[in-house]
Amino acid sequence: MNANADWDTREPIAELRGLTKRYRGGKVAVDGIDLTIRPGRIVGLIGRNGAGKSTVLKSLLGMTPYEGSIRVLGLDPTTQRDALMRQVSFIADAAVLPKWLRVNQALDYVQGVHPAFNRERAESFLATTEVKLTHRVRELSKGMVTQLHLALVLAIRARFLVLDEPTLGLDLLVRRRFYDTLLNDYMDEERTILVTTHQVEEVEHLLSDVVFIEQGRIALDMPVESLGQRYCQLVVRADHLAAAREQHPFAERNLFGRTALFYEDAPREQLESLGEVSTPSIADLFIARMNQEGA
Repeated sequence: MNANADWDTREPIAELRGLTKRYRGGKVAVDGIDLTIRPGRIVGLIGRNGAGKSTVLKSLLGMTPYEGSIRVLGLDPTTQRDALMRQVSFIADAAVLPKWLRVNQALDYVQGVHPAFNRERAESFLATTEVKLTHRVRELSKGMVTQLHLALVLAIRARFLVLDEPTLGLDLLVRRRFYDTLLNDYMDEERTILVTTHQVEEVEHLLSDVVFIEQGRIALDMPVESLGQRYCQLVVRADHLAAAREQHPFAERNLFGRTALFYEDAPREQLESLGEVSTPSIADLFIARMNQEGA
């Protein structure tokens, strides 16, 4: 269960209990996941390709059958999907938009199917970009298509925003603009964002909670603010390496002639005499934990 459940007594945005997804042939894509997503949080579901991220999202949104129990905004995503999607906004890879579609037709469509869509807000956002209402999707660069998606999302004041690898294949500038706009113009304490990615560096600056998934199982689930209480990174020179290894790191890697070692629940005061102690970045911790899982 999510570590922040103890202090937030509001009704969860989503609760997953024993979520399991099996495909034909016996392959298990998701294996007994328990997860709680609290309101007002930005949750990163982080894992390698094929780890089960998209399967979790599809299950949450009622897009695929599953075993176990899921409630999203108090609703069953399988039997109450229509009601659920009135309160949820979902973005996958921007490439799913039909190439023949004009921008104004995309606005028409979303306005017709989503009661929370504010067309004026969408057009106001697009006015700050190079995307024109008369453009067809095939005339837009991938960055411009992402801006169109962002305009559609920001114009839907949904309680729960779900993003599945939304910036995959985009350049760094467009990715940063996408997330900064979400953070500054969309997010507030009444809204929740769940984002899946394997590109950890692009989201770690905005996450409030982090969930690592590996081989269909949760490997880590906790608030970002608590990572430093549980994990630390020690960078040592060669002459202190043996002593550092005696403190039982769970992973290590080389850094330009020095070694970085990663610890869980280790006494920092003992490590500080051996080198530079810090809280690892989410990206470094993810790599270290995945190496540990694969060992």
